[in-house]
Amino acid sequence: MVKRIIMKSYLGLVLLFMYLPIVVLIVFSFNKSKSRGNWSGFTLKWYGELFQNSQIMDSLYNTLLLALISSVVAVIIGTFAAIGIHNMKKFKKSVVMNLTYLPVLNPDIVTGVSLMIMFVFIGSLIGLKMGFLTMLLAHITFNIPYVILSVLPKLKQMNKHLYEAALDLGATSMYALRKVIMPEIMPGIISGFLMAFTLSIDDFVISYFTAGSGVSNLSITIYSMARTGVKPTINALSTLMFVSVLLLLILINIRASREEKRKRQYDA
Repeated sequence: MVKRIIMKSYLGLVLLFMYLPIVVLIVFSFNKSKSRGNWSGFTLKWYGELFQNSQIMDSLYNTLLLALISSVVAVIIGTFAAIGIHNMKKFKKSVVMNLTYLPVLNPDIVTGVSLMIMFVFIGSLIGLKMGFLTMLLAHITFNIPYVILSVLPKLKQMNKHLYEAALDLGATSMYALRKVIMPEIMPGIISGFLMAFTLSIDDFVISYFTAGSGVSNLSITIYSMARTGVKPTINALSTLMFVSVLLLLILINIRASREEKRKRQYDA
């Protein structure tokens, strides 16, 4: 009994330490006063000013466009890569999977600096300038492994004879891929897309090193604004970003729970 109380108290303290700053940020995004220490009443003024700020709106547009394009491209490349890896022999599959894990385990700052150096080198050869394109390529690069890791489990759960059965029944390879394999692994593809979209919206370090001076996303804009002091509009913007990412994560967890429940019902 005492051990259970201690464990619950410890868990409560950890959650409090992690989420109390976010709760304070959200509360003060509705504060009339610019002061961070005084509560002077409820207001939505800072949210109104937020949507009237052209710098923030441009960054929001860049962020959403970047996240959408990079997620779609990463899903296409990652899905076909996962299918290829799934059909490899054991040794080759092990080598490729270890290479796939590297970008996931690699610190963001190492990935960001490496991509920056590569883009600068390529730019010196063909005139590529740092900007939206380099950011997009960087986001696609770090999103692909997460898509692969989302799709591969669905390929492993799939009956390996379905594809061969479709071919035996007269289907072409592409038709079997579209009508047999894709529907089976679609939950993994959707989860990979949502994860890639969330990571792209949330990224700061890699974006900072690959953006150049002509473009920025919300994370870079918040960092630039915070250097001159935390303004209430930053609280409002951070609140909206947190809520957006939270909703996407909830969608991912709901999909995973439904798939797990469906699998248990199927096995029963």
